[in-house]
Amino acid sequence: MDPSDQKHFTDVDYVIFAALLAASVGIGLYYAFSGGRQRTTQEFLMADRSMSCLPVSLSLIASFQSAVAIIGVPAEIYTHGTQYWFIGCAYILGLLVPAHVFIPVFYRLRISSAYQYLEMRFSKAVRICGTLTFIFQMVIYMGVCVYTPAFALNAVTGFELWGVVLATGFVCMLYTTLGGLKAVIWTDVFQTVVMFAGQLAVIVVGVQKTGGVSEVWRKVWEGNRISGLNLNPDPTERHTFWTLGVGGVFLMLSLYGVNQAQVQRYLSSRTEKEAIRSCYMVFPSLQLALALSCVMGLVMFARYYGEDISDTLCNSSSEAMVIYFVMDMLQGLPGLPGLFIACLFSAALSTISSALNSLATVTMEDLIKPHFPAMSEARATLLSKALAMSYGLLCLAMAYLTHLMRNSVLQVALEIFGMVGGPILGLFCLGMFFPWANSIGAVAGLFIGLAVAFWVGIGSITMRPPTLDCGVILLPDNTTAIQMAVSNVTQRYELLGPHTQYAITTLTDNLGIPLFFSKPSGLKRFYSLSYMWYSGFNCCTVILTGLIISFLTGPMKEDDVKPGTIYPLLGKLLYFLPEELKKNFCCVTPLGQTVAAQQTSPPHHEEMNGVVSQEKTSQDERETFLPEENTHVVIHETAV
Repeated sequence: MDPSDQKHFTDVDYVIFAALLAASVGIGLYYAFSGGRQRTTQEFLMADRSMSCLPVSLSLIASFQSAVAIIGVPAEIYTHGTQYWFIGCAYILGLLVPAHVFIPVFYRLRISSAYQYLEMRFSKAVRICGTLTFIFQMVIYMGVCVYTPAFALNAVTGFELWGVVLATGFVCMLYTTLGGLKAVIWTDVFQTVVMFAGQLAVIVVGVQKTGGVSEVWRKVWEGNRISGLNLNPDPTERHTFWTLGVGGVFLMLSLYGVNQAQVQRYLSSRTEKEAIRSCYMVFPSLQLALALSCVMGLVMFARYYGEDISDTLCNSSSEAMVIYFVMDMLQGLPGLPGLFIACLFSAALSTISSALNSLATVTMEDLIKPHFPAMSEARATLLSKALAMSYGLLCLAMAYLTHLMRNSVLQVALEIFGMVGGPILGLFCLGMFFPWANSIGAVAGLFIGLAVAFWVGIGSITMRPPTLDCGVILLPDNTTAIQMAVSNVTQRYELLGPHTQYAITTLTDNLGIPLFFSKPSGLKRFYSLSYMWYSGFNCCTVILTGLIISFLTGPMKEDDVKPGTIYPLLGKLLYFLPEELKKNFCCVTPLGQTVAAQQTSPPHHEEMNGVVSQEKTSQDERETFLPEENTHVVIHETAV
């Protein structure tokens, strides 16, 4: 962007931004020198399992609502319309299933890391494979989350790029290392409020400057940005109701069902009921966050409707376009630009701090403690803090790698995040829902799932046609003038950033240049699979491959399955079968046996899990998934 077009902060904006960073550090310092002072791994990594549902639910939102989403969703709505809004339908099943399936299983096993479940269900090899896959996924995503907002801010305001990256990284490392999970959760609460306030300020001022709600609606309606229900079943269609509402469910399950950053928050709750309530409380807040981002994109479209901003933005990314809109709207209102930037970096801080804490947890619990069971609590806590700081430094290194690769890495990293999350979800589903699956099938399924995921994902990137050099002018007569500076027109083109590909069959007759394109066929069509289906496709690949190999190598028997690690999904779906046949076919293992098994287990199990139970397990945690006819506690126990 031309320096003459850049917007600038006032002193008040700098103060507000600095206040955000100072408040985050202050919360970390408070929990570093209060309570147990983070002297045990239970307090540092699990917040002493003492959190209530409200802070946990707000922390769950903050972890999911990254800076990439804060500026990516408005850009998506601005470019393609409101079709993306239908992903809100996926939030229903995407939160109900974790609340009533994953949370009860994980919570009653009294584990600290989600990957401890994989060792209980399969073997240590499966646990290590799952842990390493998760570490790979989060390390890449951390670099994107810390770099994206800093790059966009630098492009629009001239803000010192590496000054912002280093400030964000070090502040995050400081309060995560000092205050542990309690500091992470409570800073997430504070940062969630800042996020909502920043977005709301932009929407209110933007609507006012555009001419009011009616004028915004008129422009977005004339500009065809209000999308109807697209029921096209074609899986290569980028966004339809099916890709968003069904494919999005698998994406949500990979985030809210088995992702360590979220599971760790469930397990930090005081009781299982509190954990389930926190999952329910996330739903309205996520819908509010989605609505604010979508409305912001519509207001942005209405503001520039009929104007040519391509010369101003030049080759800047879509992230920079959103920041430009914010600074344009809030310029001359001291403090409000600073508030939105604080909102943006609140999203970045919450995501990175969650990643640092979860990475320290899985490294400690899954890779170090099993090999050093005699390690003292003080040394384990100190090592956990060192791990959090080390991952923070690695995050900064990944941000630099992102910088070297420029815009292309943003799209690549987001797709890798989806590609890796699907196989991990498939691994947990394989173990939890299919009692016949064995460890050989699990490891083979994971590796084949990852191989297929990267084959499809990288294939879609390498086969993607080059970007057209085009400018877009939104004209009042509801036509789009596209100025193309290429001689060979390809079948697809990209517009305004990552994940914004769409196919054209013809340009409007108003332009007088009808262009016809053929749909991709063969392997190219396979590579054209919508990125929203990545999680579901890769999850199913792991499950099917794992089951086939398990049957070929000898399925597990009921006696070999650890009690409490199976959720009898098939038993519930096949309720019409006779009880004896259902038991033989589905290998139903009551979860209620877990407590008895843990109470009689040798001490090394407690050391391996890093959990020392100091209270008696409540009666409601002894109930089974399949109660007898005279038992009705489970229904009430898992309801809110």
